[in-house]
Amino acid sequence: MQPVGIGIIGCGNISAAYLKAARSFPVLDIRALADRDMAAAESRAAEFGIPAVSVAALLADPAIEIVLNLTIPGAHVAVGLDILKAGKHAYSEKPLGIDFADATRLVEEAARQGLRVGSAPDTFLGGAHQAAREFVDAGHLGQPVGGTAFFMCPGHERWHPNPDFYYKRGGGPMLDMGPYYITDLVNLLGPVARVAGMAPAPRRTRTITSEPKKGETIEVEVPTHVVGMLAFHSGAVASITMSFDVAAHKHLPLEVYGTEGSLIVPDPNHFGGEVKFLRKGGEWTDVAVERPYADGNHRSLGLADMAAAIRQDRPHRANGDLALHVLEVMEAIGRAAEDGATIDITTRPERPQPLAESPALDRPA
Repeated sequence: MQPVGIGIIGCGNISAAYLKAARSFPVLDIRALADRDMAAAESRAAEFGIPAVSVAALLADPAIEIVLNLTIPGAHVAVGLDILKAGKHAYSEKPLGIDFADATRLVEEAARQGLRVGSAPDTFLGGAHQAAREFVDAGHLGQPVGGTAFFMCPGHERWHPNPDFYYKRGGGPMLDMGPYYITDLVNLLGPVARVAGMAPAPRRTRTITSEPKKGETIEVEVPTHVVGMLAFHSGAVASITMSFDVAAHKHLPLEVYGTEGSLIVPDPNHFGGEVKFLRKGGEWTDVAVERPYADGNHRSLGLADMAAAIRQDRPHRANGDLALHVLEVMEAIGRAAEDGATIDITTRPERPQPLAESPALDRPA
């Protein structure tokens, strides 16, 4: 398969994980790195041996077919539109945007131009989550009934070198971590039909304890403890809690329940982990995880699947419709919290097809 030329805009904290993982996918030919801070681009370029160029030069390069957008969430849509304007496919770090209406423009513009939009998270393509998907599809749970999703911590100001944006518009625990959990739930249970929510912000300021900004104060502009209820078209109902205000807890990240049993799904921020099943009246047993991408960092898997899909003329899995749906769900939970109402979800994407093999070998059904 002919490799696909890739350019990266945004050379911050997450870019190293993408660049390391991309080495495992021959379909990805990383041609150039760019950042509005040229020093950041040059630093990553030196680390990985890839040319650093200006954003304009990257967008003008005819050898680049897909641009990986690793800018901050508030810039995802604007940069994505620039990528499409340059005639290139766009793949974004999560979330697709911070505003559903703006992100809708991005997806619609791509469709108008015959271009593709992709978006993280791609962890649902990891071996453990695909094994869980196969288990659910095989009917072992019976009729899906519900699920729970938990991410709760004291806050990212403990470790992140520049945590301010997590507490500004476009930040908060739901937009930051919610995409992993909701995407995996859609992978397992199908699209969401309606939501309800509550979302307090217990503290109006946060003190940074990480370097280099230790001691600085952040003004909090968003809810930092978000609780939602998700009703799926499949009939299942799941609860989700995303928080930057919890000192510690003992909840498992993700569980799915059915009329015949319960399934423990590993942390959807990772590709692997243990999958366990309890049949009604029985005991917990391990579900075999024999699919690829079940160990380590693969944070270019969705991008590789998109690149292979372009060459094979098939749909890609971590696609814009899925990411837009997840964004609508997250935004609707916030609106439901403000209005005290249940909100219907307007988007209804197809469940992504299971990932049977390496994207470089995968073929249409």
